[in-house]
Amino acid sequence: MKSHHTLDARGLLCPEPVMMLHSAVRKVAAGEVLQMFATDPSTQRDVPKFCQFLGYELVQHREENDEFVYWIRKSEE
Repeated sequence: MKSHHTLDARGLLCPEPVMMLHSAVRKVAAGEVLQMFATDPSTQRDVPKFCQFLGYELVQHREENDEFVYWIRKSEE
């Protein structure tokens, strides 16, 4: 999946990945996709809830070798 922006939160523990996501998504234009990399398993719960709460689309996510990858589309504002 194509992304416009990338956030590397590997090696960080809760709540840092979601705090970084919240900051990074502010720099993303409506309709653009942010790709996030994380290693904290809690992101599997936190990122979908973050997207649901703020109205962003979790386009895709997958786990690769103890790493979690998320593609998040910022909602049209």
